[in-house]
Amino acid sequence: MNAFVYMLRCSDGSYYVGSARGASLDKRLSEHEAGTYPGYTSRRRPVTLVYAEQFERIADAVAAERRIKGWSRAKKEALIRGDWDDLRMLARRPAAQRLSEPSASS
Repeated sequence: MNAFVYMLRCSDGSYYVGSARGASLDKRLSEHEAGTYPGYTSRRRPVTLVYAEQFERIADAVAAERRIKGWSRAKKEALIRGDWDDLRMLARRPAAQRLSEPSASS
């Protein structure tokens, strides 16, 4: 069975991250666009698909969904752009970034 994690850009500029099982991501996107289920996207239509990734197992798609939901807006936008360098830089912890910056006392 196929599974997907996907990200939608909502009409208010916010992002929605979800996962779906099944062979058709198009069906799930149609449900979002139609407001089939009440919730976040039903109040923020229209929505636009900006990112999708396919997985073999739904558990992997759900894990990716949870991980991406915790990301900052900047990190989500780097993923959408496919900017892997920026994504790696944004993934670094602030303490790790400070350690790699030159010290003012050097």
